[in-house]
Amino acid sequence: MFITNAFAQAAPAAAASTQDSLMSMLPIVLMFVVLYFVMIRPQMKKQKEHKAMVEALAKGDEVVTAGGLLGKVSKIGDNFIGVEITQGVEIQLQRQAVVQVLPKGTLK
Repeated sequence: MFITNAFAQAAPAAAASTQDSLMSMLPIVLMFVVLYFVMIRPQMKKQKEHKAMVEALAKGDEVVTAGGLLGKVSKIGDNFIGVEITQGVEIQLQRQAVVQVLPKGTLK
């Protein structure tokens, strides 16, 4: 009376099923490809450039630290550097804390 009859549907062909599943996965795969080129690849490039800059630090370079301090590199070690932030005041920092190397003569 109130309930309608339910009829079974024919099973789809096997080849069409495989093609449908591949087409349903395509947006997810495309999303990961776009994510790689928009976010992951530029971040890896930035990390590579920062590593090269930190390895190329030399005594006398003028640098900006992650905390915003400006100073001149006075000592260089394997993991730490000495940065002179003003006449007679020297601090020790990890090499990774250097964010930017300034052009010579920026600090006076």
